[in-house]
Amino acid sequence: MITLYDCATAPSPRRARILLAEKGVDHETVQVDLRSGEQLSDAYRQVNPQCTVPALRTDEGLVLTDNAAITGYLEARFPQPPLLGSTPEEKAEIASWNWRIEFEGLLAIAEALRNSAPAMANRALPGPVDYPQIPELAQRGLARVQQFFVSLNERLDGRDFIAADRFSVADITAVVVVDFARVVKVRPGEQHPHLQRWRAAMAQRPSTLL
Repeated sequence: MITLYDCATAPSPRRARILLAEKGVDHETVQVDLRSGEQLSDAYRQVNPQCTVPALRTDEGLVLTDNAAITGYLEARFPQPPLLGSTPEEKAEIASWNWRIEFEGLLAIAEALRNSAPAMANRALPGPVDYPQIPELAQRGLARVQQFFVSLNERLDGRDFIAADRFSVADITAVVVVDFARVVKVRPGEQHPHLQRWRAAMAQRPSTLL
């Protein structure tokens, strides 16, 4: 049985949960409590030395420790529905937008949060190594998140999905990023009508409620 090492409150494992649901893959779930630092425990380091979630243990015992690997594995093993695209053009467009959403959105939010939250003092980056906070990076991250919402709203003008003409991993990543932005007090507003419309449509998919 496939096993997902998860944290119900964190954005990155939510991406894996939505993907598994869209693929209809049966799996077991093990919760890892990030707030208590369980990801840094000796027991979890035996699972994932990177000390991050999600991690996915395959039936064969292989442990995948990032969303790129998890997505690639699940798409190859469970090709329907094709969430990474079917044609070369779709695959390229979806890959490009998924990367942009990660870089311009998710990493910007992490930059803003991890460099400002008192609970993350000396934990400015995830993983086994402690890094100090840099307050200026928090300010830059917040500006980047706000610009990302502008860019995503422009992209969704006249579109039902972010990449290609079908639901894809780019939409999964964007749902998680848009929702996670609340932690830095950024939300879609009246100035983002296309983004608001798209997010309301995504809410009709049961997987996005996970």
